[in-house]
Amino acid sequence: MIGIFELEEARKTILRRKAWDEWDIPERLRKGIEQVFGERLSPEQAVDRILEDVRRRGDEALKEWTSRIDGIDLESVEIPWEAVSQAYDQVSEELVEALEIAAERIEEFHRKQPKGGWMDFDEEGALGQLVRPISSVGIYVPGGTAPLPSTVLMTAIPARVAGVEFVSIATPPGRPDGKIDPAILVAADIADVDTVYRMGGAQAIAAMAFGTESVRKVDKIVGPGNIFVTLAKKRVYGVVGIDGLPGPTETVVIADEYADPSTVAADLLAQAEHDVLATAILLTPSRKLALDVQGEVEMQMAELSRKEIIEASLSGQSGIVIVSDVREAIDVANEFAPEHLCLLVQEPWKWLGEIRNAGGVFLGESSFEVLGDYVAGPSHTMPTGGTARFASPLNVLDFVKIISVVGLNERSLDEVVPAAVTIAEAEGLTAHANAARKRAPMAKSELF
Repeated sequence: MIGIFELEEARKTILRRKAWDEWDIPERLRKGIEQVFGERLSPEQAVDRILEDVRRRGDEALKEWTSRIDGIDLESVEIPWEAVSQAYDQVSEELVEALEIAAERIEEFHRKQPKGGWMDFDEEGALGQLVRPISSVGIYVPGGTAPLPSTVLMTAIPARVAGVEFVSIATPPGRPDGKIDPAILVAADIADVDTVYRMGGAQAIAAMAFGTESVRKVDKIVGPGNIFVTLAKKRVYGVVGIDGLPGPTETVVIADEYADPSTVAADLLAQAEHDVLATAILLTPSRKLALDVQGEVEMQMAELSRKEIIEASLSGQSGIVIVSDVREAIDVANEFAPEHLCLLVQEPWKWLGEIRNAGGVFLGESSFEVLGDYVAGPSHTMPTGGTARFASPLNVLDFVKIISVVGLNERSLDEVVPAAVTIAEAEGLTAHANAARKRAPMAKSELF
């Protein structure tokens, strides 16, 4: 059952953000690590060993760790494209059509994003910025408890729109025979992915970051994953770029007394079924709605396929929080900075200007969060864990870089050379000051 909390109680429990090192590591996970490594290691230690091994031994280590962790013996890492064409025969026409509709909307949305550079010319020369796409990107697509073809579209398409030349996907073998779910392969084809690798976990991140005999090294790695994937991305940052450190998914729903308890409950359940660590929170000033939603959750959950996962999520870090009014709910949401923020209130657009921290805002009954997961248009890869305070959803700008352009001429030197010398001397950098003074003959200033 989903609990009902007063606000102060919720601030100490489900609304309290935890730092990375505060999360409890389940004993089941610790035992799994011990079984693989033969000793008790922390997840960080396990990841470090895998990264270093793949860096040193390449494909040999990659295949060995895949065998030890996933129980799959790989003959080859790269998926042949014949398997992609065969994948279309293994999925329904309805799914192919749905993925194509989603892909079209995702591309259309991201092509509207401004991404151009600029150049300002005047009598002193030129200053500006060049915007260039990153050359190569690796995308991690979880296999886990459910295949996620939507993640393929939501990550690869913005990269293609940005102009990335090489896009690869790493996804763990999700079947006992080591094959990739055909829906993933179909989505990769629709998104124009160059290469699909059959590999998962920290070893996949290591292979894309360092390169192996079979896996091409990339410049940036994006995409969600479990604790081992996230820790691996954290470790390889600097060798490659990363999009962030996404954690368990989360939704905050703000609903008033006019909201339909049935759809509110459905939205919470949709979030909770992602993962046992997923967060689904309702903020409402209506105790009647809170009780009605609580009842609806119990009734609807009984018929859902991932009931055990939902129950763990709802009893762990989810709940219904009573607030004084919608404005207080908005304030609480801004403090929490959720990945998804759903406004199921009268006149939701009235409150949009008050939102400061959220990965995505969903306005009203017709803009429910599930649409954002699949077909609305924006990427569903959004900041979690409170990082919406400073981070953004995955977008075209994640796949480009900016190059500053300095093209000043001699007419600019009268002003800038003396200022550069003064600042350099204040910093004690005499070589900098000397390099500026060498340009004094080109300037008309009498300061030199």
